Amino acid sequence: MKLGTMVNLDENVVEKIKDVKKYGLESFQLCAWNHDLMTDEYVEKILSATKETGLEISAVWVGWEGEATWDFVRGPITLGIVPVFFREKRIANLKHGSDFTKKLGVTDMVTHMGFIPENPNTDDYRGVVEAIREIALYCKANGQYLLFETGQETPITLKRTIVTVNTGNLGINLDPANLILYGKANPCDAVDIFGDYVRGVHAKDGEYPTNPNYLGEEKRIGDGRANFPVLIKKLKEHGYNGSITIEREISGDQQIADIKYAKKFLEDIING
Repeated sequence: MKLGTMVNLDENVVEKIKDVKKYGLESFQLCAWNHDLMTDEYVEKILSATKETGLEISAVWVGWEGEATWDFVRGPITLGIVPVFFREKRIANLKHGSDFTKKLGVTDMVTHMGFIPENPNTDDYRGVVEAIREIALYCKANGQYLLFETGQETPITLKRTIVTVNTGNLGINLDPANLILYGKANPCDAVDIFGDYVRGVHAKDGEYPTNPNYLGEEKRIGDGRANFPVLIKKLKEHGYNGSITIEREISGDQQIADIKYAKKFLEDIING
């Protein structure tokens, strides 16, 4: 397993890639929300920086335009391609992200689809399935896997959706903290449900929600409810040997300190 971290696509992306190398990591997941920067110029900058550092881009995390409120009240009507109001534009966003990912030579594109409906017998669910299928087939034509970031739906709903869409190029970016923060599952148990669909993993931790309107609190790895020794053991049992991407959704010096702490924390588990 390679250890990496997140790198945001912004005007300082080259410096941020070089920082990953300084941390002693081997890979990074490029997080791309700004579609104006998904240009040939930035493709050249990023590829030059990866060649210089020897780092691997494990996946490209592609965002979408419009309101995004990360809670339980407005989240279901603003996140991903689930809300009909945003769907057409965001399908186009994700296709644009797929083309950008292809130019970078990366085979895995990740996103949040939104709060996928639990009930498969509704028009809402069927509409989401068709939207995902359209995006997935576009990615397939680009030689890519489309990965669902976990969190906003139960693991079995996510697996049902993958089976229903059935394009042969769908996978999961397992974020153990998100499953906890959204109150959807124990991440260790989720690995048994997801099985071989896991193609990427975020190393992030957190607490279950207690306020019914808001997500739980993200924590430094090891300080939350995600049991990483058991999680990594289960991933190995299911044959996972990809990147473990450290994600700490704060900023500044504390973020850097927590990333370095997570590197040592994970190395001790993986090599133990």
